[in-house]
Amino acid sequence: MYRRSLFGLAAVLAVASTSLFAQDMIKIGAIAPKTGPLAGGAVVTQWPNVQLWVEQVNARGGLDVGGEKKMIELIEYDDKTNPGEHIKLAQRLATQDKVDFVVAPYGTGFNIATAPIYGKFGYPMIAVSAITDKMEELTTRYPNLFFTLGTTTAFVDGVKEILIEQREAGTIGNEIAMVNVADAFGIELSVRARELFGEAGFDIVYDKSYPLGTPDLSPVMKGAKDSGAKAFVAWSYPPDSFGLAEQAIIENLDVNVYYSAVATSFPAFKGAYGNKINNVLGAGGTDVENPAIAKYRDAHMEITGKEADYWASANTYASLQILEQAIVGAATLDRDVVTQYIKDNSFDTVMGELSFENNFSNKFWSVGQWQDGVFRGVKGSNVDGAVPVRVKEGWSE
Repeated sequence: MYRRSLFGLAAVLAVASTSLFAQDMIKIGAIAPKTGPLAGGAVVTQWPNVQLWVEQVNARGGLDVGGEKKMIELIEYDDKTNPGEHIKLAQRLATQDKVDFVVAPYGTGFNIATAPIYGKFGYPMIAVSAITDKMEELTTRYPNLFFTLGTTTAFVDGVKEILIEQREAGTIGNEIAMVNVADAFGIELSVRARELFGEAGFDIVYDKSYPLGTPDLSPVMKGAKDSGAKAFVAWSYPPDSFGLAEQAIIENLDVNVYYSAVATSFPAFKGAYGNKINNVLGAGGTDVENPAIAKYRDAHMEITGKEADYWASANTYASLQILEQAIVGAATLDRDVVTQYIKDNSFDTVMGELSFENNFSNKFWSVGQWQDGVFRGVKGSNVDGAVPVRVKEGWSE
């Protein structure tokens, strides 16, 4: 466990005449992987943005709750990429630490698995790293649960549109090689992809699932290469997005469309493979020309010492901005009142104005592409700044 209060210089000056430990605090709980298979993703998109937000809020003197300034105390736990561990720690946050609010978990499966425990205690749960077609069912059962990244169908549709466009342009045929990580995220996406790709006249000539944390993905990539398909689609998580790219480079996978999902947008992805991954498609995207995004990225680097990714980082930060504005707007720490405020209002965020209809935000990027060293959004819902898709031509620098 890590328990800390984060204070910026401005905040320290503002409270210099008052004992730090006498401050009335807002307790915020955060549970996500610091170890285990999903830690590589959480330490890029989740933890730095929690740190950034808390430090910025406290540097401003805290949150104004009904006319009273309250600093944030952050209570962190590592769930070790274990849903059972996360649920146990969530219980601890609620009953022992008695936190006022929580940051939603990292990963689709974790958000679904922990919805009952957070729902039991009424925590507004603004899920970022969660994509599912079960949103209506889940939000009906857990009215405190909000979704920001879109549905499974929307993500598959984004890839399908690109495949259709490239087929019409003659760069690919009907054959697709498709693989998926065998957890809630990858399974749901692959099931929907089989349906939507099939309806569009595509033939999945190679269809392979692999366990989360698989250390050797060379057999998977060899199978994709042997299929002869000119399009490769992977519904992957961070460790395997990197591993698949490495094997594609080793095997010199001859495709004109290459897509992998989570972590493709990470700066470390380009750091690992350089210009070899130029024109690789992946989940998410961003409008790097947007001044608000540029300002956010600068602050992220300055405060955390890390470069923000080109997708979920900004969305994670936006979810915390929503929580902040809801607490201030509701003028209370009453979780039911804050949850209702989120339902009823719009929020000014780094992603633009966001609001929820039936607990669902319909503003998100679905597909991005590495183009000349930057991961740019190419497909999305109600977003500006999308650029045309480019064809993948080899793996050389």
